[in-house]
Amino acid sequence: MRVKIGWTLSALFGLFMLGASVAPKLLGMPIAAQTMADLGWPEAPILLIGVLELCCTLLFLFPPTGLLGAVLMMAILGGAITTQLRAGSPLASHTLFGIYLGVLMWGGLLLRDRRVALLLR
Repeated sequence: MRVKIGWTLSALFGLFMLGASVAPKLLGMPIAAQTMADLGWPEAPILLIGVLELCCTLLFLFPPTGLLGAVLMMAILGGAITTQLRAGSPLASHTLFGIYLGVLMWGGLLLRDRRVALLLR
């Protein structure tokens, strides 16, 4: 049961990342460029960020590299949190959203991979 819940949380995280963050960037959707400009990054390397997010998400979802993907994804989420702080975004809904995603991601990984849970003992 624990492993099923872990995979469910991991799948929710993966689907969110792929649908709400990676796809708009890789498909060149105007909302991606507008969002980055609104956050103070008008010349952001959107395609590169999308590729990095895609790679980290796939590494996270592939069991042998899940831990590596989670660590690398935290770097991306940390950058997102910092960007939101710098832009003066609302705390609970925008700035802390990266932490919410991180908790979802790590919770899924801890529940689905006993080796990661053992690291915390």
